Amino acid sequence: MNREATTTDNTVAQNLAEFSSLSEALDYAAAGVTGCNFYDAKGKLSVVLPYGELQRQARVAAGRLLSLDLKRGDHIALVADTHPDFIVLFFACQYIGLVPFAMPIPLNLGSHAIYVQQLKGLLTSGKAKVAIAHKEFISFLEEAAVDNDDLEWLGTPEQLSDITPSERPLEPSRPEEPAYLQFTSGSTRSPQGVVITGKAVMSNLQGITRTGLKVHEGDRCASWLPFYHDMGLVGFVLGPVASQLSVDYQRTRDFAIRPLQWLRLISRNRCTIAFSPPFGYELCARRIRSADLQQLDLSCWRIAGIGAEMLRSSTFKAFAATMAETGFSSNAFLPCYGLAEASLAATFSELDRGLDVMAVDALTMAERGIAVRVQSDNRKVNEIVNCGRALPDHEIMIVDNEGGLLPDLRLGRVLVKGPSLMHGYLDDQESTNRVMLENGWLDTGDLGYLFEQNLYLTGRRKDIIIVNGRNIRAQDLEEIAEGMDGIRMGESSAFDIETGDGGQIVVLVVECRLTESTARQSLVKHLQRKVYEGFGIYCYVDLVEPHTLPRTSSGKLSRVAARKGFTDRVDLAQAIISQAETA
Repeated sequence: MNREATTTDNTVAQNLAEFSSLSEALDYAAAGVTGCNFYDAKGKLSVVLPYGELQRQARVAAGRLLSLDLKRGDHIALVADTHPDFIVLFFACQYIGLVPFAMPIPLNLGSHAIYVQQLKGLLTSGKAKVAIAHKEFISFLEEAAVDNDDLEWLGTPEQLSDITPSERPLEPSRPEEPAYLQFTSGSTRSPQGVVITGKAVMSNLQGITRTGLKVHEGDRCASWLPFYHDMGLVGFVLGPVASQLSVDYQRTRDFAIRPLQWLRLISRNRCTIAFSPPFGYELCARRIRSADLQQLDLSCWRIAGIGAEMLRSSTFKAFAATMAETGFSSNAFLPCYGLAEASLAATFSELDRGLDVMAVDALTMAERGIAVRVQSDNRKVNEIVNCGRALPDHEIMIVDNEGGLLPDLRLGRVLVKGPSLMHGYLDDQESTNRVMLENGWLDTGDLGYLFEQNLYLTGRRKDIIIVNGRNIRAQDLEEIAEGMDGIRMGESSAFDIETGDGGQIVVLVVECRLTESTARQSLVKHLQRKVYEGFGIYCYVDLVEPHTLPRTSSGKLSRVAARKGFTDRVDLAQAIISQAETA
């Protein structure tokens, strides 16, 4: 087997997603010499898959799927480990008009029952006719598929390879047909199947590669992002194919254990484009030792993309400071905004500018919904990151609760319009109608404001806590907790709970490593005082063990699940009494 990674330089002229379909994009990339490279936990190259070989294997796999006597448009569930077989099977579906969807691998192998239940729900809601998983995960899939009468075939890629390919001609997915389903992460609601057509994803890939990233010859990608997340799938599986770039992959769990390997990949292979949610940069800054930095040359990294979560400037300042001696430039940071319902990206900030942060008065924003710039040190400040302008042929609009257009610097609902938008939610017209508004606008469920056509995102509408007429962002309360010694980013969750008598309590759940009762009580009182000083409200602080807070399949904190966990764990009446005593 070839153990040389595919080259960065190609033998065909670069085409930035000027294709009608994903299969057409792969056919073009297959004529060159670039492709996918997979690395193990130690950073050793394990599998090389040039695009030419990907095309060959995908077409063979497509013939085997045809032998299962599936109908055009049937749905294929793929447990999406970071492995060549997933990409092969995903593109096999593109060659015969089947609709794949990616299912997560377990974040924690100890949560057997939870993971099986998750797979069961996705198989059912995704209406899968075929389900495929590697040997490592096939037992989970088999358990989840019990009593599923819709499944016509279930097995491993190896078992599929035992099937004789059909001799029927391949009929690739057409632009107006669904290319795949992307399930939302479920951070604020149950996951929903987003139907993405070939035309929509190709439009998004054109905007990403041409305008957002300005991809050019000599670019190379590195990624640890899971294939079941839209940023991992569209950004770093479909994007490299559509622009004929070589890409170097590391498994997500390997990154979580040793993030240094991601940086080594970038350094060694001179990768120029790599993205991460904020927690990935935070993990790198926290885990990398001084001796490790001497091995790295990150001067090649021209685009350090940021997406998928709310952005805190302190996270990136810490990363840039830690990596300064490696040649990393803070100007490489590229904030962007996107969502599965828009295929992936909706806005990109300006290249080579780094983070553009607007400091606004927190109380004015909470009370009046206006972004007022402040410079005073004695005012509570929110630092809002500029997420950039809409992609070509797309628009961003900010409206109030009644749908009225808002001017610059006024906080409101973020609407998106353009050719990358989803066809709708799978078999859920009610939810589709709720977000797909008149004249083609999509209500994203996010809040933000515009300034000089740039989007400043402030959070999810469902994450806003309304107390005494004030709109308080959950992440503002979480930032207070995560500013304490020993509490890291992502180790707190804020939400409100109705008490049943028309009242509410505000809850701040914090993962805490302190064991001595006096120290824990002191932390609770300190947090309550800080919240009151900042926002004039009292909150109930719930200290829990590390790794208690639930996360979605893509690693985001789930406030919905955190709220349920709190109500299951804590007596609500006692919490109200405790808050009253504190007040």
